[in-house]
Amino acid sequence: MIINYENLFLIVLAIIWIIGAVLQDLRRREVDNIWNFSLIGIALAYRAGVSVFTSDYWFLLNGIFGFILFLFIGNLFYYSRVFAGGDAKLLIALGAVLPFSYDWIVNLKIFAWFVLLFLLMGSFYVLIWSIVLVFRNFKKFFREFKIYSKKYGNFFIFGFILFLLWIIVVYFINNQILFLLFGFVFLLFPLLFVFAKAVEESCMIRNLSPSEVTEGDWLYKDIFILGKRIKASWDGVSASELKLIRKKYHGKILVKFGVPFTPGFLFGFLVLLYLMWKFAWVF
Repeated sequence: MIINYENLFLIVLAIIWIIGAVLQDLRRREVDNIWNFSLIGIALAYRAGVSVFTSDYWFLLNGIFGFILFLFIGNLFYYSRVFAGGDAKLLIALGAVLPFSYDWIVNLKIFAWFVLLFLLMGSFYVLIWSIVLVFRNFKKFFREFKIYSKKYGNFFIFGFILFLLWIIVVYFINNQILFLLFGFVFLLFPLLFVFAKAVEESCMIRNLSPSEVTEGDWLYKDIFILGKRIKASWDGVSASELKLIRKKYHGKILVKFGVPFTPGFLFGFLVLLYLMWKFAWVF
């Protein structure tokens, strides 16, 4: 049984910390580092206490190994520009929680299911959020969608050609409807790409005063202050750059916002718990 009394504290702890991260993300578009780091500390401290009490240190070692593995995965997602810093750190922190078994084959299955689930649930959530934004800003979105449709028109042609080639190859080799359906990915990807770009340009750019900019915000374009260039980078505005902006910059600043992704962690974790409880044999 994966969900036992030893793991119950870790499960409750993770749910509380994920909900806290979601509330911070929805309110301020950032998750405090201390919040994520404290989850690592508390989870490993609890594992150490249980290990001392039971004289079995595998409970602690499992948590350390999970933390190290998710440290790699989190950095991979961050430097691949899939996640922002707060999301990556929350993922890393959950690595200290998720090893619920003493069997590492089972733990690896738990890790794989969790990553798959939070990406799927997060993607669905982001899509719903984006559709809501489109309806609220339809005129601006439609204008940007037409611009990007023309700009990336070759993507649609290339995707259609790949779709036809996929159908021809799969039909003669396998002739299975299921594999034929996968070919629609080639048609959908250019459409989703243009949709995402149009949503970003029409719904995700805000004009803020220097006092409204916060650390980690993504600048839409470079700004110059007293001859110093502050770049619009994936890392966002640093603490020193923010200090300079608030003291010396006059005028509005274009800042790009993303859709808060932390709810995907919550949905993914809850679905994982349901699967471990209802379909334990899968693990």
